[in-house]
Amino acid sequence: INYKLWKDTNKTECAKITNVLLKSRTGEFDLESIMFLKLRNLGIYDLGCIGDCINLERLDLSGNNITNLGPLSPLRRLLVLNLSANRISNLEPLSSCEGLQSLNVAGNVIPSVDNLHALKSLKKLESIRLKDNTYNYTNPVCKNSSYRTLILDIFPNMKVLDGERVVGRGSDLYQLCKDIDDTIKAGMYKNGQLPELPETKPWVDDGFWEIKRSNNAIVDEAYKQFSDVLHECRLLNSRAAHVISQNERTISLKNQPKQYAV
Repeated sequence: INYKLWKDTNKTECAKITNVLLKSRTGEFDLESIMFLKLRNLGIYDLGCIGDCINLERLDLSGNNITNLGPLSPLRRLLVLNLSANRISNLEPLSSCEGLQSLNVAGNVIPSVDNLHALKSLKKLESIRLKDNTYNYTNPVCKNSSYRTLILDIFPNMKVLDGERVVGRGSDLYQLCKDIDDTIKAGMYKNGQLPELPETKPWVDDGFWEIKRSNNAIVDEAYKQFSDVLHECRLLNSRAAHVISQNERTISLKNQPKQYAV
């Protein structure tokens, strides 16, 4: 086998998405049956017939050489799309993917926030990732210090931006961490000295947790009566247990078989 020829042929097949590639990757004979598809790190630059997978819901095309997203426009049922680590600058073809909820385009060449306006019509879009610190993926747009604020203005329904929850449960924690990071970056030292912090104080006054006896005669009398009733209940319980035990013993003796002397 000519290994070089096989390698070049295989590379050519993966460079463009074809029916053969889709069927071999998914095991599906009908492209409309494909709902989940992962085509990572295959050197793909031409999306080919991907638009025929009209029922596709989750698609991972990360780590390729994609520049043109036009073939994705028929995928109206697409929910999650990962396009990280490609060479994408234009997101306009995704405007027809009306079901899209999560989009990852970190590690591309999106130049400015203006390029995201095309996605404003996607009412279900709740998560966008333009930067991924874990893999050191980013976009030129991220160099704008206010890009996060601008994106949130464009997408008022946004819940997660760059992996951080911006609204809803957990958003306060992310904001707190961000504030701490900003404080650390800005520096806590003033004139070379650490600002004085107030001494710590107890949350409650001394003796707060001690049980204090009431001086109210009515409360004391009620407490005494309750104690007496509780004592009587315990005595009755003890007597009842004794009577029950005696009755059980009597019944047990009656049920024993009689023995006759021979």
